[in-house]
Amino acid sequence: MAPARARPGVDCAEKIDRTSAFDKIAVHLDGFDGLVTRLARRLVEHLRRLTVEINELTTEITARVRVPAPSLLAVVGCGPLTAAKILGETANVRRFRSKDAFARHNGTAPLPVWSSNHERHRLSRTGNRQINAALHRIALTQARCYPPARALLDRRKANGDGGMEAMRVLKRRLSDIVYRAMITDNESMLSVAA
Repeated sequence: MAPARARPGVDCAEKIDRTSAFDKIAVHLDGFDGLVTRLARRLVEHLRRLTVEINELTTEITARVRVPAPSLLAVVGCGPLTAAKILGETANVRRFRSKDAFARHNGTAPLPVWSSNHERHRLSRTGNRQINAALHRIALTQARCYPPARALLDRRKANGDGGMEAMRVLKRRLSDIVYRAMITDNESMLSVAA
């Protein structure tokens, strides 16, 4: 009789980045043997180690970003990893003379485009793409579960903007909010140091 083979479709936890999911997969693999099973066990253990390392680094980054960026963390949708990315890529918010200069730096400043005597704006493809990606993550989170952002998007779409145009407006507003939060955090750090 041929040995049983490991097969996909194990019913595990909703998220595979939890120890309980890896435990469930390991228990499922105990009923099988062979090369594929050994490879699957090694992969599960490797994923378990990586998950533990990711969780440790996330905890450390979270602890480190809470001190210099409490206002930034208060922005809905801005978690510790996103805040750390924004802080690291911005370097020093004081180097920007205004919120508009920050928006140009991160690529959320609108670029005017004319077509058939109709003026519209499009997203800039220049600027710091890492900050832009962080703002996009915040925008997606707010679009999904933050009523003021949802209302802004609905209002823009009702006025004839497409989905991407409405998202561009939201990202530009978020750039201003993030800029003000970083200025506030910077001033509070300076007052504590003095």
